[in-house]
Amino acid sequence: MNDIVEVVIDSVRVSLMSPQRVVVLRQTDVERYLPIWVGPYEAESITVALQEVEISRPLTHDLLKNLFTLFNGKILRVEIVALKEDIFYGNIVAETDGKIINIDSRPSDAIALAVRAHVPVLVSQAVMDEAGIVPERNIQEETPSEPVEKPAPGTKAEPDDEKRLDVFEDFLKKLGTDKGDEEKPKS
Repeated sequence: MNDIVEVVIDSVRVSLMSPQRVVVLRQTDVERYLPIWVGPYEAESITVALQEVEISRPLTHDLLKNLFTLFNGKILRVEIVALKEDIFYGNIVAETDGKIINIDSRPSDAIALAVRAHVPVLVSQAVMDEAGIVPERNIQEETPSEPVEKPAPGTKAEPDDEKRLDVFEDFLKKLGTDKGDEEKPKS
């Protein structure tokens, strides 16, 4: 299984621009992430299971887990096996009657089931190489920084500094032009 890496759910995030959600998977052995867009219902199902919220009636993924149990099936792991034309493909690996079976699945459904069954989530190395994200290091860590010298009190600032401060000076002048800002006589 050299071509597969284990991941854990790092977070479930909301897109403010659409009803979609993003499940962010984090590789366990290195700092690399795999974002997968999912629907709002699947995201809620994953979140409910992660937070171990008690629901009065089983959600769809609870029902699936219950069916596996009822028919003496055991979920072994879930896999994200491919990425084709921006669509991820998942696989639920289960065992029943001593036979290993692979069930085609959307990754969001497979992840929701994995959280409930407490089984590993694995991702194909090819998928991680294609869609995985490695966070950039802090820019200050990468380049040695030179101390920024400020003019000593009572000395004149450089021309560039004055240009940058002109914006603030203009703003402050405009603040004093309103009639409500006129100085009132002291009583």
